[in-house]
Amino acid sequence: NVLNAALFAQLRRGAWLVQIGRGEHLVEADLEAALDAGQLAGATLDVFREEPLAPTHRWWQDARLRITPHVASDSLPEVVAEQVVATARELRDGLPLTLGVDRQRGY
Repeated sequence: NVLNAALFAQLRRGAWLVQIGRGEHLVEADLEAALDAGQLAGATLDVFREEPLAPTHRWWQDARLRITPHVASDSLPEVVAEQVVATARELRDGLPLTLGVDRQRGY
């Protein structure tokens, strides 16, 4: 509950919140109030109190919010290199991208 109304009030009006910590850090009602009051212009949210965010949750439709897929992982050079090579091969061969962004899923 560290990302709350008291913290938002200390930010410059129109600030943008980037939440990549833990879902329980954010007081969701305080975020909505800060957005509605114009204290925050928007937020990028990667984590939520309940994962995953329900497909019917109203935040998916809120233009002030950017929701990312919360699929972070260790970025070991060997793993990233394999992913780059695999993606290049898929592109070359005209195959669907295994690691591509799925805009139909909302991100």
